Amino acid sequence: MSAPLLFHPSPDTIYGFPGARRLASVDSPFQHIEVWDTPQLGRLFTLDGRPMTSTGDEFIYHECMVHPAALAHPAPRAALVLGGGDGGAARQLLRHPGIGRIVVAELDAEVVRLTREHLPEVHGGAFDDARVELVIGDAARYVETSGEHFDLVVFDLTPPDSPAAGLYTTAFYAQLKRVMTPDAVLSLHLGSPYFHAPRIVGLLRDLGATFAVVRTLSTFVPLYGSQWLMAVASDTLDPAAPDRVDIAARLADRQIDGLRCYDATVHASLFAAADAARDKLSPFLKSS
Repeated sequence: MSAPLLFHPSPDTIYGFPGARRLASVDSPFQHIEVWDTPQLGRLFTLDGRPMTSTGDEFIYHECMVHPAALAHPAPRAALVLGGGDGGAARQLLRHPGIGRIVVAELDAEVVRLTREHLPEVHGGAFDDARVELVIGDAARYVETSGEHFDLVVFDLTPPDSPAAGLYTTAFYAQLKRVMTPDAVLSLHLGSPYFHAPRIVGLLRDLGATFAVVRTLSTFVPLYGSQWLMAVASDTLDPAAPDRVDIAARLADRQIDGLRCYDATVHASLFAAADAARDKLSPFLKSS
């Protein structure tokens, strides 16, 4: 039986997908997980009623979350994904041939099980690759106890007003730096400048207090119903510095092709769009 699937990104906003059909509903020890099939974006899953990933547009989110950061690094060899139980971030990281190890630290085994069963296009077999290690458990605990070092870190987490809240803090960023190499790059999503402006300002403030370079990028994500801000942070590398020619050369050198959203031309536009999106934050930036 079909029904409208509705989301409430802010108290005064609602959007949704008519004709959705629920395929699975599970209460894990951590959250409520649902899998839906929609006429507009294909299959998607939600956590506690929030949209996470859809087969119809996941490439927009995952390509923009991974490649600008990965291409900023001259030779990434190890990557850490916090969250990312759907495998989409790992799948994109595997496109970089120099990366020999990817750790996906996902809290909830049920997220992995359900997305592997219902959204196989998202992970694309990433968890079957020998370079990928899936660690089920608290990501903060993994960072605290890990003796490894990573060139790339991707926050593929639920938003800061969720059980992942403790990972979006200066205290955790300081702990994270312990496992990041000197030239490491961090990528994370911030939210919608239309729906989450105060939250985004706080995130940018904390990132700026921790990292020497913080750049925002932005793209429209249909599942999230809005322009979506992301950030790339590092103490040494600036992802906005390479121009179209540089990015094209880096993509060619790594033999990365066939992407559906991100390319050398799009790279600069992501950062330009972020400048426009940040105008929505200006009243909060002035008062913060």
